[in-house]
Amino acid sequence: MPASTSGLAGSADVSPGLDREGDPRIELIGVRKVFPGRQAEVIAVEGADLSVADGELFAILGPSGSGKTTVLRMIAGFEQPTAGTIRLGGTDVTTAPPQRREVNTVFQDYALFPHLTVGQNVEYGMKVRGVAKAERRRRAADALDMVRLTEHGDRRPEQLSGGQRQRVALARALVGRPRVLLLDEPLGALDLKLREQMQVELKAIQRDVGITFVIVTHDQDEALTLCDRLAVFNAGRIEQVGGAREVYENPANRFVADFVGTSNVVDGTAAQTLVGRTGTFAVRPEQIAVLPPGSAAGPGTRTVEATVAEVIYAGPLTRVTSTAAGTAVTATVLTSRTSLPAGLAHGSPVVLSFPDSAVHPLNS
Repeated sequence: MPASTSGLAGSADVSPGLDREGDPRIELIGVRKVFPGRQAEVIAVEGADLSVADGELFAILGPSGSGKTTVLRMIAGFEQPTAGTIRLGGTDVTTAPPQRREVNTVFQDYALFPHLTVGQNVEYGMKVRGVAKAERRRRAADALDMVRLTEHGDRRPEQLSGGQRQRVALARALVGRPRVLLLDEPLGALDLKLREQMQVELKAIQRDVGITFVIVTHDQDEALTLCDRLAVFNAGRIEQVGGAREVYENPANRFVADFVGTSNVVDGTAAQTLVGRTGTFAVRPEQIAVLPPGSAAGPGTRTVEATVAEVIYAGPLTRVTSTAAGTAVTATVLTSRTSLPAGLAHGSPVVLSFPDSAVHPLNS
């Protein structure tokens, strides 16, 4: 079966030289990837510099076509960079094939063999490598226990739920004892409730096994929920790298502010009216209060008169979009804990209020 779809890529035994103390587990230095095109070359990744620590849960976040999956495939060895260096644990693996890397990959479709039992799926890679039957049975049982599927070893994949199949794919990847586990949109095929449940499961599994997880996703909430740190990709370039809170609360530029969560980004006349300064600024919706007309500013806060355009009830949250200084401004408030002005509807006059500390200047 091709390595690129087996979910067992790179499951060779431990290679020497990957335990140098102090080295990042993954390091990309000036990595560039160019694909040939019919009329012109396509630059998929340009000048990527990235470092992921041993045992870190790291997310590569970006929209479709941003280069994030190409980066993952280069780390796994399925693609080689056009330029630059890739190191794993201090060892240069830029040109090394997948089987020479301590890396396993879990793909979105899980790629389980339908004719094999769960246990046989987990054992498959070890069987190909000639691991003795007793040893692979023991290691498969340990891996299934790790993902809380101990009693499911004799079932077929079609007898499992989507979340259970995802955990089988994890067990199959973890049984090879990699130092790095790469996950390409691992929860994309699941419904919302199961996806949220599996986010918690993934984080717990990563904490238990203690190895480096790199998750590629286009889902901002998933990246913020799961990761220790994340890299935001756009058009093949890294826009920002940092902790989840840092990236969310201090976006580096307009793209990050717009893509990671939701932001009110203002410039020009609107910035002068709303924040009292010239430039480009972001204010997160949850920082904005919606008050009755005539409300005054408190210490360290700004207020602006606005007209409601839309009120959207979303269970625990209510989103209020208003027009202020000729631009749309969205506020997100907790439905159960916030007293919105009575009779709030399209056309209602309101005052929007937010602390000065919520105003974040952006690079263009």
